[in-house]
Amino acid sequence: MFGKHFYHESLRKIVVAFGTIFNNIVIHRKDSSGNVIQSLKVPLAYSPKEKFLTRLEQQSDLNKREVAITLPRMGFEIAGLSYDPSRKLQRLGRFKATRSDRGDVLDYQYNPVPYNISFNLYSFTATAEGGLQIVEQILPYFQPDYTITVNAIPTMGVKRDVPVVLNSVNYEDTYDGSFTQRRAVNYTMSFTAKTYLYGPVYAKRVIKETQADLYTDTATGSKREERIIVVPNPTSADADDDFGFTTTITNFTDSKNYNPETDSDE
Repeated sequence: MFGKHFYHESLRKIVVAFGTIFNNIVIHRKDSSGNVIQSLKVPLAYSPKEKFLTRLEQQSDLNKREVAITLPRMGFEIAGLSYDPSRKLQRLGRFKATRSDRGDVLDYQYNPVPYNISFNLYSFTATAEGGLQIVEQILPYFQPDYTITVNAIPTMGVKRDVPVVLNSVNYEDTYDGSFTQRRAVNYTMSFTAKTYLYGPVYAKRVIKETQADLYTDTATGSKREERIIVVPNPTSADADDDFGFTTTITNFTDSKNYNPETDSDE
């Protein structure tokens, strides 16, 4: 049914752009006098929450590669995708671009389809103070959304502003008082990225001549009496050149009509 392969990396670009928002979070550790004794850039990875929790519970073993991770850490993942009818564009609308290597070819795409991508962002810290530092560096930027710009289709010159909406913030402390259990303060922030997904790019030759035949009678079998032909000036111009038009008007009394199959008057 579909057949034509295409891949614009639309989802991948949104994932990368979303992660970039949070890849420069830093927390400070202070002494009893309030002096900063350590600054830690919080590592960020694309990973499910369950994987982080599993790694937190693992014990170091020299015979195994899997060891407990150090805190603080942040992770994020796609939680789901859903169609957004409120942002639907006209289905047959399209946008065009000429190729840089061939000015006589015009590429075009139909309007993209709106989708909401749900993300979950997780932060894991060993102390409540560390978790609060991370959350406080994020929340003020979302009121309730933060807009990122994505270079959606470079070959078509399409850049899209994507609002990322903060939906909720949940808190969890896994520490229950056991001396053998490692404490992890976890914040889960839910976001929605309002983006678009794009279909295939089609190509067609640039039209360099238009012809319109005019009639003075609407009856079936009427013969054309005037013809208007418009061509670019110069005729060698490509779609992205600066050019004008030459219009030629011809009157006829020969009672003929144009046959598009033979490209002649009969």
